Amino acid sequence: MDIEIIGWIWIGILIGAVVGVLVMSLASTARIGDLEAEILQGRAVREALKEEIFRLENQAKPKPRKRRNKRIQANKIEVGK
Repeated sequence: MDIEIIGWIWIGILIGAVVGVLVMSLASTARIGDLEAEILQGRAVREALKEEIFRLENQAKPKPRKRRNKRIQANKIEVGK
């Protein structure tokens, strides 16, 4: 009778261990998928930022404006009359 009880306990431990491993693997699979998606999103953002930095660094400088040769004369205003 004692050996039969010990046998059932061992069978319960083995079944519990197998079920525990299965549950943990399913939970970790979902988490790994989320982390991989986050990594891919981070890489996409990094590439977009690299392109933006490259675009901003390689902009051509604007052409300098020509100076005006005309002299603007202000009207003289007499004060006190």
